[in-house]
Amino acid sequence: MKAIVKPTNQLKGTIQALSSKNYTTRYLLIGALAEGTSTIYYPAHSEDSDAMRRCIRDLGAVVEEDDEKMTIQGFGRHPKPVKELNVGNAGAVLRFLMSTAALCPEVTFVNTYPDSLGKRPHDDLIATLQQMGVEVEHNQGKLPITIRGGRPRGGKLTVSGSVSSQFLSSLLFLTPLLEEDSEIEVLHDLKSKVIVGQTLEVLQQAGIKIEASDDLMHYNVPGRQSYQSQKYVVQGDYPGSAAILAAAAVTNSDVTVLRLEENSKQGEKAVVDVLRSMGVNLTHESGLVRVLGNQQLLGGEFDGDHFTDAVLAMVAAAVFAEGTSRFYNVENLRYKECDRITDYLNELRKAGADVEERQSEIIVHGRPQGVPGGVEINAHYDHRVIMALTVVGLRSEQGLIINDAHHVAKSYPHYFEHLLSLGAHIELVEQ
Repeated sequence: MKAIVKPTNQLKGTIQALSSKNYTTRYLLIGALAEGTSTIYYPAHSEDSDAMRRCIRDLGAVVEEDDEKMTIQGFGRHPKPVKELNVGNAGAVLRFLMSTAALCPEVTFVNTYPDSLGKRPHDDLIATLQQMGVEVEHNQGKLPITIRGGRPRGGKLTVSGSVSSQFLSSLLFLTPLLEEDSEIEVLHDLKSKVIVGQTLEVLQQAGIKIEASDDLMHYNVPGRQSYQSQKYVVQGDYPGSAAILAAAAVTNSDVTVLRLEENSKQGEKAVVDVLRSMGVNLTHESGLVRVLGNQQLLGGEFDGDHFTDAVLAMVAAAVFAEGTSRFYNVENLRYKECDRITDYLNELRKAGADVEERQSEIIVHGRPQGVPGGVEINAHYDHRVIMALTVVGLRSEQGLIINDAHHVAKSYPHYFEHLLSLGAHIELVEQ
């Protein structure tokens, strides 16, 4: 599908934030790892959450759903033996389930997106699984990956956090179920610490006890624990909403997004402060974020590791800000569905933006007067790239044509529908 994004001066209206993908996938997994029946209210419906739902069913969970909730009869520490699992293009789902699959005799994760997830590295998690006595067959750290487990061992474990925090989260889901106590040391660095906080929050809700050091680099995990079946309510999603808020900020708009809790542990709630520091007229109270956009933004310096999944949307806003903006500590963006630094900035340049990159930085020389646009650009199979480029297209002089825009469904299937409801001029056509 192509998205023909046309210049749009004003957005106006109110939408509900979609439900959080990150929380939904975690609740699905801990529901499967419990032995009773758990209920998830307002689960996200996206390609990622669908992938997790499909895979835990394959592993023996019984999942039923209606319009507002999902129930999961879990398999505990005894998943059903299965030969293959297909996670689609969902990197977090793959990494979380690689550890769970260690409870099975042999599982192969197939490679259905060779140009996207198929290029992403998983060596750091593979190395730790091997420390646990799990045999892993892989393609230089990439898919297809075969896990031969059945009896993973706890004990003293190390994992690198320099590429992704998802490897650590994966181990935190598995180790409480093992016979041995585990001590996990994170090596080098830990990206996206805020998202590890979400994992720890979810584990605590399921009755799992883990001691974490203040810097989140050391963990003591008692073994022989059991996940408790619970009721969970999924909160609104900041990463997806960031693009809506950015679109409102760069146009003359009055947009309100509901269900964005002020006390959320989602790091991407930092976009509220980022936009405020850019001079955006924004209020946030009682779970409502309201943006009154006036097209007058200011550049700034931002630590992107605090809001990893919203960096691209904030960069899109900075394209139209006065002065230079710098987003630093963002190297982990290179290891996502695409290289979200090089690939994304190449597309921004096609649209007329003045941007440059470092290994772990994105630098934006703002153009308050706007960018020309009028070109066809590539999405690189990446939902975050699609959302951010749409923001740029709305403010460009001649609009943008975004190829493969249907991949936005990975996290936000209703993205274009929501923008259209706010008055955006967007045409969706089959390729």
